[in-house]
Amino acid sequence: MSEFPNDHNFRAQEGGVAADRLRSIIERHIRLEEEVKALRGDQKDIMSEAKSAGYCPKTIKQVIRIMNADPKDVAEAEHLLDTYLRALGVGK
Repeated sequence: MSEFPNDHNFRAQEGGVAADRLRSIIERHIRLEEEVKALRGDQKDIMSEAKSAGYCPKTIKQVIRIMNADPKDVAEAEHLLDTYLRALGVGK
């Protein structure tokens, strides 16, 4: 079913194939937004499961960010964190 009624401003007879293509692009984007929303719900459920198993969701998210990051960027961030902590007399 189309997200747009037949009498919408982008009528095929007025816009021709371009209007149909635009409608198709918009409808595909809307479907993807719905899929992303569902996936975010799944991610939330996974974090709830992790929490109920005794894991820290915040730390898991940090691990995921590190795993997805460029190793060079991770090393630089760790170096800066260590530098700042030592400058403040905190940590190691």
